[in-house]
Amino acid sequence: MTRRVVIAVLGPVTWSPPGVDPATWRAAFAEDVVDLLATLNEVEPAIAALAADRALAESVAWPSMPVYEVPDLTAGAIFAAAAKDGFDQAAAVAADAPDVPGLLLGKLLRPLTTRPIAVAPADPGPGLLGMAARLPAPDWLPAVDLDGGSIAGVRSAAPHLPDVGSSPGWRRLRGPADLATLDPAVEGWETTRALLSA
Repeated sequence: MTRRVVIAVLGPVTWSPPGVDPATWRAAFAEDVVDLLATLNEVEPAIAALAADRALAESVAWPSMPVYEVPDLTAGAIFAAAAKDGFDQAAAVAADAPDVPGLLLGKLLRPLTTRPIAVAPADPGPGLLGMAARLPAPDWLPAVDLDGGSIAGVRSAAPHLPDVGSSPGWRRLRGPADLATLDPAVEGWETTRALLSA
């Protein structure tokens, strides 16, 4: 049986709505994404964070959920931690997409049945919503993170163009304009929703 892990990546959050403490805002994002991952079927949830964010990761982690302390937030470092933990496939997902549907995360893993890497764009860009890999990740994978990466950049590093699959993108909340894209009808993102309604 294939062991799969979906990892919430605690990257930097450089803004917060007026009157909302930045640390509280970032924790709300992280909690909503981690809560979603913990409910997905046929995958295990985990968190990846830098040493400076270990406390935040542990505060939002569910019991027994792995927290991978990584030297940097590149996909390679995150996938290496998952491979060391015995997983066959891993997906790294940005933790600033609190309302991402679980179905989209399943679609990110689906191309790995025939390809070593799959990528989902942030929509709108720049950057990525997530990246998935068969483990161990291929040596040609560039040192890319979710903030600076692109499908074109990953594909340009691959020996063959079809080695990199793609899946539908989703929005990330990276600035004030992104608040207007939140859909109250979408389930989940309870902590972020409560913070905004307060």
